[in-house]
Amino acid sequence: MNRIIVRTAGGVTALVAASLLLSGCAATVTPAATPAKTPATSANYPLTVLNCESTVTVTSAPERIVSIKSSATELLLALGVGDRIVGSAFLDGPLPKSLATAGADLNVISDFLPGQEAVLGLNPDFIYGGWESNFSADGVGERAALEALGVGSYVSPAACKGERMPDPLTFPTVFSEIEEAGKIFDAQPAADELVRSLESDLAGLVPSTDGATALWYSSGTTTPYVGAGIGSPAMIMEAAGLTNIFADVSDTWTSVGWESIIEANPGIIVLVDASWNTAAAKIAHLESDPATQVLDAVKNQRYIILPFASTEAGLRNVEAAASTIAQLAALNE
Repeated sequence: MNRIIVRTAGGVTALVAASLLLSGCAATVTPAATPAKTPATSANYPLTVLNCESTVTVTSAPERIVSIKSSATELLLALGVGDRIVGSAFLDGPLPKSLATAGADLNVISDFLPGQEAVLGLNPDFIYGGWESNFSADGVGERAALEALGVGSYVSPAACKGERMPDPLTFPTVFSEIEEAGKIFDAQPAADELVRSLESDLAGLVPSTDGATALWYSSGTTTPYVGAGIGSPAMIMEAAGLTNIFADVSDTWTSVGWESIIEANPGIIVLVDASWNTAAAKIAHLESDPATQVLDAVKNQRYIILPFASTEAGLRNVEAAASTIAQLAALNE
């Protein structure tokens, strides 16, 4: 029996006991070589964490997990608990090569945000979501309603809104999520090893010193959606040595007018490559629109391309910064 208590900001509290069956999904050794411990043998519980606007208490390690968004799914795989994932959804792109084998048997239930019926049909005891908005009546369900059914939940802290939103997001904040997830899912040794590896990789970065200004172009044509001053785009650009032209906007991402971009005239454009809005499509727009053809970055084709899944807060952000530095160096050759 797995017992999960979730106390929401509204004061709703419930305690539900649910009988659980271990998932039969296969998993292989992940980059964090230490495997997760068998949940029943752990003495780490009960564990209580403040997550966004909810207080979450887990009395034993989740055994039937649904993961929403690539950032959540990839972290679970890296922690070595892929055998406990009964369903994944809303993946933002293919898994990185380092996790491809571990995630080869993922049960992907939807390419987008699944509904409650699809999720609850998997008999989960826990849902790990990359965004707060994943937990809505139109999505996987509101957190209080899920809790009343005995289903625990956790949102990536980097995606919290309101008073709990990181301002700004930093690499230590990203690493602390890995450590907290390690405690929740009873995979602390793997989490500690992963954080040590990422900290070492981060310390080894040599950012560009040429002072290039940059636009982080996520999506949109008529009204571009860009990286602002306090989220993962800003964090990645800073680590790479780029000067974000919208660094003074106190948000993670924001919508702007092309006029402000043209006025700033960035020397570099970081393009987020997603299946629904590819880097190639954005380049085609930039190079065909007379308004954007005048940009120095466009005239000189000074583009940095990053896969979408590496640009949201998660274990691939250091990799994204390293890739940005490498691509900058290639552009400057």
